[in-house]
Amino acid sequence: MSRWKELPAALHPHVHQLIVRLRKLKDRSELSTRQLAAKTGYSARSWQRYLNGGALPPRAAVEAVARIGGDDPTRLLVLHEIAAERWAEGPVAGSEALDNPPETAPETPAHSPAERQPYGRYSHVVFTAGAVALVLSVSAALLLAVRLAEARAQLAKGRPGTIVTAPATVSESLVPVAYTCRLEQSDGRWYAGLSRTTDTILAYTHVGPEVAEAQCLLRRAGITPGDIDGVFGPKTQRAVVRIQTRDGLVVDGVIGPHTWKALREAAPK
Repeated sequence: MSRWKELPAALHPHVHQLIVRLRKLKDRSELSTRQLAAKTGYSARSWQRYLNGGALPPRAAVEAVARIGGDDPTRLLVLHEIAAERWAEGPVAGSEALDNPPETAPETPAHSPAERQPYGRYSHVVFTAGAVALVLSVSAALLLAVRLAEARAQLAKGRPGTIVTAPATVSESLVPVAYTCRLEQSDGRWYAGLSRTTDTILAYTHVGPEVAEAQCLLRRAGITPGDIDGVFGPKTQRAVVRIQTRDGLVVDGVIGPHTWKALREAAPK
């Protein structure tokens, strides 16, 4: 078991919870930081920042660690989404004042314990209620994500002949495939003849024709994704980040509905 440094006190509880989960997954995998970097495509130095609270890990990095550690990526990605919102808000307000109280407090009018008690009791009640509400909101979000995943799985089982659209991931038995782009335009959207999806989620380490479709559309948009091999590797991820930056989308290196729309409607540049 790794001996971790204490996380910064200014981290929001949601961010703190995410990092602790990532640390546990790394410990479970028994991988060193360099080995984790080799398997995820993110540098060892980046992982040191992520796991010590110096930077928020990207969505694709969180998903990769979940798969390596044998955890359900759906729950972890929900926690990452919540943590990302809190990270954008900045450090927890008042954390420095709590960690470093002044040596001498300013003089204030003296009050008896009986006069101070109602305010202290009120503050304690408010703090407790806020903590309970926070726990309930996180639990509800996680439960909703799990129920949604289960509902999709049951729906797929209940329809004979239904094709599961979730892409596979890179494995040792992966056989290299060379795809051919057959670009055509229909109803103002571009297709490469490999998939007509508009909402399949693709991330780092995913493989399949959907990835090759995205690679073809990236190349058509003037951004090189590497070989058209259907493997979502570092080059493809960098190309996705470029088009997301160019089109003003959320830059997370993951292909979702908004990035698909940009790829299918993009003009070559």
